[in-house]
Amino acid sequence: MRLCFGEFTLDRATRQLLQAGAERHLEPKAFELLDLLVGRRPDPVAKSEIRDRLWPDTFVSESNLTDLVAQVRHALGDSPRRPRFIRTVHGFGYAFSAEAWEERATAHGRRHLSARVIWDQRTIALAAGENVIGRDEEVAVRIDAPGVSRRHARIVVTGAEVMLEDLGSKNGTYLREQRLEAPAALRDGDTFRLGRLLLVFRNTAQGGSTRTEVGR
Repeated sequence: MRLCFGEFTLDRATRQLLQAGAERHLEPKAFELLDLLVGRRPDPVAKSEIRDRLWPDTFVSESNLTDLVAQVRHALGDSPRRPRFIRTVHGFGYAFSAEAWEERATAHGRRHLSARVIWDQRTIALAAGENVIGRDEEVAVRIDAPGVSRRHARIVVTGAEVMLEDLGSKNGTYLREQRLEAPAALRDGDTFRLGRLLLVFRNTAQGGSTRTEVGR
């Protein structure tokens, strides 16, 4: 089973954390911690329960858990002050705070692509054809944030091909930290910026009847 969130995939079968297909190193217990938090989303998990799950019948100091959380955050590029994924619940424990979903094939292995944009823990589905992004109330992907033009950029979904294009915005559209001067292909897990605003593109293969949200 593969758990997807943001630009990451947590593969339970291979015990790997992947970012846009590339492995991000996690020690075994760090992987178990992340797996536990994602699986219990959005509920927080108490420090005592985490210690019992990761170090059964063994006394460990508070610093062991703190160091493990720091390792997970480092792998995710997360910040304790402005967390995207791992939230500290002061005086209690930790919680996974982003949207996550299971990715599994159907019984016959059939899968379909599900294109979407993730911004500030919001997931916005993309339709086939043109999807304009900007502050205008009539665009397909409305991002009302400083530095974003009314019609800033567009994503065009044509079958398996997805293209990102700037629409003459004041602050530019950046893909892989390069300002777009012409349409460019988007790949699953790509991050792109509207000015300084960071978004994530996901287009993972989904087994339609078997996709379930993680958490309650």
